Amino acid sequence: MRRFLLTFIILFTGLAVNAQEALLKDLDYKVEFQSSMSDGHTPLWLNANKHGLSSLDAVNGYLRGMVERPLTTDSARNWGVGYAMDLVAPLHYTSDFIIQQAFIEARWKKAVVTVGSKEWQMELKNYELSSGSQTLGINARPVPQVRFALPDYWNIPGTKNWLALKGHVAYGKTTDDHWQKDFVALHQRYTEGTLYHSKAGYLKIGPKNLTVVLGLEMACQFGGKTIKEENGQQVVITNASDMKSFVNAFLPGGAGSDEVTSDYKNAEGNQLGSWVMRVDYDAQDWSLGIYADHFFEDHSAMFQLSADDYKTGTDWQEKNSERFFLYDFKDMMIGTELNLKRNNWLRTIVLEYVYTKYQSGPLYHDHTQYIGSHICGMDNYYNHHLYTGWQHWGQVMGNPLYRSPIYNKDGDISVKNNRFVAWHLGLSGNPLQPLSYRLLATYQTGYGSYNEPMIPKQYLCSVLAECSYRLKNSWRVSCGLGFDSGKLLGENYGIQLTITKTGIL
Repeated sequence: MRRFLLTFIILFTGLAVNAQEALLKDLDYKVEFQSSMSDGHTPLWLNANKHGLSSLDAVNGYLRGMVERPLTTDSARNWGVGYAMDLVAPLHYTSDFIIQQAFIEARWKKAVVTVGSKEWQMELKNYELSSGSQTLGINARPVPQVRFALPDYWNIPGTKNWLALKGHVAYGKTTDDHWQKDFVALHQRYTEGTLYHSKAGYLKIGPKNLTVVLGLEMACQFGGKTIKEENGQQVVITNASDMKSFVNAFLPGGAGSDEVTSDYKNAEGNQLGSWVMRVDYDAQDWSLGIYADHFFEDHSAMFQLSADDYKTGTDWQEKNSERFFLYDFKDMMIGTELNLKRNNWLRTIVLEYVYTKYQSGPLYHDHTQYIGSHICGMDNYYNHHLYTGWQHWGQVMGNPLYRSPIYNKDGDISVKNNRFVAWHLGLSGNPLQPLSYRLLATYQTGYGSYNEPMIPKQYLCSVLAECSYRLKNSWRVSCGLGFDSGKLLGENYGIQLTITKTGIL
């Protein structure tokens, strides 16, 4: 028995040492320096879609260092372990020091669990050229979370590879409490300890050169505290954060009620999401993708349908018939992506049209004890009556064409331009092997919101021209020129220089 125990201890110790050595070998690293200078504040496309690692200040920059063991290191095994630490020393940012990413993740076959802050990429859209997803975008700092995912498509057995699924479920907590408190002006609302939930599922149809993806992306802010001022006194509203709230946040249009409007049962917290779709055709010399992103703010807009007939009197909360109000199917992002595989000078073209003016219509009327009609319009995208809206550290967590609260000069954490029409164009190519470029151009007409319309309407033209050059020993230098024109964001001109070194430790 002693020999057996001694042999077991020696073997276990050897395996532990080998595993530790394996987990500390072949680490990827990145060191990056960035500097931005502008006349006005930083132009839109020098600031947006950078996972919140940006600033509006006329002069700003950062020094960034990252060490990562990607899950792909263990791609030959059924299991895998990954982790990263990504630290930033910024200049003229909303923080003096930033932990941009800090996570550990584990994989068993296709299933992955991730704990911590990680930069998640957009689904179904071009990362460099798209204006951004409307629900789960790349515009704000990562939210620390626990995330369960199938990040790669899993072929459904028995479908001969014609059907595949992927998706995720995550819960986390936002980290911008102190920023909110410092940013808001007197009488304005802010939150503390807000909880975060997101989920998404995607069904891919077709194994060959023609594929269709149908998906649903949803998110929710719930729990925490809402602090505001009423009649000269501070009011603190403690939102539900028990286990039942976690379940209600998960269920689309589920149960729950807001603390200040308990007469009307509502979905838990600030619920929002998008129906998404993409069709791809892959030919020998080119490929074409067409996609759509339909945003919604509550379960009635989610299904484009709302009950429109309730009883009156003591039974006023009960439905009276099967009469429903059908909403128009107007608000939509529609995009197309063309890849020219043999053309280095112009490799990828992205064109998007975004319309958000409808928002279930300009009328809102909840049924009462005396009037049974029920019309839920004026959805007020990215805003909420309790929470500070779909934002983190002042940047919207969706598409940056919804003007982020960080632009507001009145200390109000809200999205003041959420009704707009926009056209967006993105181009990229590799004229020379070490040289690449991208061009972004956006034209937007802003109408403000239903509650605070912009009269007259305001316009925005934003352009970015960026070139990157790869040097020896994994060095890369990028330079971007950007400008904004129009009253929506003001007149801004800027330049951004980025120097990056990557390698393996």
